[in-house]
Amino acid sequence: MKKMLTLAIFGALVAACGSALAADAPKAAAATPPAPAAATAAPAAPGAPSCDAQAAEKKLAGAAKTSFVKKCTKDATDAANKACTAQAAEKKLAGAAKTSFVTKCVKDATGATK
Repeated sequence: MKKMLTLAIFGALVAACGSALAADAPKAAAATPPAPAAATAAPAAPGAPSCDAQAAEKKLAGAAKTSFVKKCTKDATDAANKACTAQAAEKKLAGAAKTSFVTKCVKDATGATK
């Protein structure tokens, strides 16, 4: 289950950050609109349920649900951070530019509202 979740998260990150890479493409290729960011607090890969939906599917409640959602969200954020940091390295970003890029990329990938 963990591996499937990790793969789903990674797939979502690749899809979400692909629009960021499209900004570097020539203007003729940039005519297509970027994909919208996720609106949940969990990864938003197509077909991948959010952490809350996964908890509901497992029929969790109370402290078990809280713990599950907290861990699921943390895992999603950690995976997003790792993927976005790798993208920043590919772009040879450093300092404030890297921090800004990674922060925005993680926020877009996870749908966080912070």
